[in-house]
Amino acid sequence: MRAETLPQLFLETVRDHPRPDMYQIRDEAGGFTPVASEEVLRRVKALRLALESLGIAGGDRVAILSENRLEWILADLATLCCGAADVPIYPTLEERDIAYILGDCQPKAIFVSNAEQARKVRCIRDQAPFLRDVITFEPLELPGTMSFSRLMEIGENLLAKQPLEGTEICGPSAPEDLASILYTSGTTGNPKGVMLSHRNFVENVRQSLEVFPLLPSDTALSFLPLSHAFERTCGFYAMMAAGMGVSFAGGVDTVGPDMLTVRPTVLVCVPRLLDKIFDRVNTAAMGGSPIKRNIFIWAKKVVHDIREAHQRHENPSSWTRLQHGIVDRLVFSKLRARTGGRLRFFVSGGAPLAPHVNEFFNAAGLPAYEGYGLTETTPVLSGNVPGRQRVGSVGIPLPRTEIRIADDGEILARGPQLMMGYYNDEAATREVMTDDGWFMTGDIGRFDEDGYLYITDRKKELIVTAGGKNIAPQPIEGEFAKNKFITNAVVIGDRRPFLIALFVPNFDNIEKWASEHGIAWSDHDDLEKHPSVQEKYQRALDYVNEKLPRFSTIKKFALLRDEFTLESGELTPTLKIKRRVIQKKYHDLIEDLYQD
Repeated sequence: MRAETLPQLFLETVRDHPRPDMYQIRDEAGGFTPVASEEVLRRVKALRLALESLGIAGGDRVAILSENRLEWILADLATLCCGAADVPIYPTLEERDIAYILGDCQPKAIFVSNAEQARKVRCIRDQAPFLRDVITFEPLELPGTMSFSRLMEIGENLLAKQPLEGTEICGPSAPEDLASILYTSGTTGNPKGVMLSHRNFVENVRQSLEVFPLLPSDTALSFLPLSHAFERTCGFYAMMAAGMGVSFAGGVDTVGPDMLTVRPTVLVCVPRLLDKIFDRVNTAAMGGSPIKRNIFIWAKKVVHDIREAHQRHENPSSWTRLQHGIVDRLVFSKLRARTGGRLRFFVSGGAPLAPHVNEFFNAAGLPAYEGYGLTETTPVLSGNVPGRQRVGSVGIPLPRTEIRIADDGEILARGPQLMMGYYNDEAATREVMTDDGWFMTGDIGRFDEDGYLYITDRKKELIVTAGGKNIAPQPIEGEFAKNKFITNAVVIGDRRPFLIALFVPNFDNIEKWASEHGIAWSDHDDLEKHPSVQEKYQRALDYVNEKLPRFSTIKKFALLRDEFTLESGELTPTLKIKRRVIQKKYHDLIEDLYQD
């Protein structure tokens, strides 16, 4: 990599790694149409000239409110080539959140994907007098908007008169210039705009590719939101720099069939996807014939034996390796086929991945390399990589990245990927920086003797009980997450005399269990109140409590009737729980548990 800015990185990739399928677009029938590198370059040049004709110039902001698609990529690259900065916005956000972001960064233009996103902007347009142009990716006849195709037509005409050649394509951007403002989804309060420079992105890509084997022969399936730093850096810029091809999934719901069509070799994901795959495989096997069920139980035992050997820093015995070869043909080969049959590895981030799930995929020949970072660090700070993986950890620091543990256990970081600061919020920037330039991550962690980093909790989410005991809730919630009858667990107890837990049941599994045990029920409320169901979750609670110190055991629990969703505000776009939102929503239920 010779590039120092993102437009330079794009141009370098097109020249050094031209390919007929730089991107692939999914159609309604589930097929994919390739778009060649040269065609992507031509469209970016035309779109850049079109944006400049609208008055977009260096120092301006352009927002993108859209799901993943080729137009998102074109809008991003063209904006950067103008010398402007873009502001990605999650398409799942409501009007009030969009209005706040737009009011904070005041973009001159915004790209929106469809009628629904255009409606949101229309509802808040009177709050955004600075917004001059609304461009819709899909052709919509709406007042005050311009279609993407019309904007491209303008750009094509300009390009015919003014061909952009050589490095002039890359525009006026310098490495230290602002490239993007990424608003953190946040678990409380208004989001903060993280300012990331061209240097931040390019250096983090360079750091990642020095240790991670992405190849021009690789292909990927993109489904995580490009509005998030993880997908933006790892699933877009790093793959572009490596010369990979990327296909856009139809959405989270189509990842399964899309994998069979695209047959990716690399998949950037969050743990939730791996958890769902594991649960489906587990449910299908345990619901099958006695032979199928026993084979799967045997496979999991082999995985357990391998994990035990690795924890002792030993190689599995020859007997274990022989068994693994057999269960690989009987079980794991089928799982690999369901991913398309070519997948080399997963890259997992955004939240902790359960070790038992990680070990299962490793044993299946589908290693999941877990890393760590934050939006403020563009985002990658550390990672497990081929040949240096330790399950349960988030790997070792990237090259030219410094990580240390403060006296109170907080992880501090320093490196070229560290943000420029929070937009319009110098006070908030000072709050997360030490006097000597270290970024305070807000996470609690430790290093092992070999330099692998482990995340143990969020500093701000530590529970301090009425008795003065400090308790990290996330490890406890992680134990409950291993239970196939629990989708989410939230531990509560700050300034309280004891801990309680709220469980979101895995309704598919508990309904099936209830039917097998002859339990009659009419709805979820009826099912959850059944004594046998209550007893089952009490046993799950008791099982976890046996592993915990007395002061951190859970005294009571309640079953929730609805799953946590993005739309209801209980999850961030990367599917982390918003603890305070949940506590506020279920305030009366929580108070009842403590009153009882």
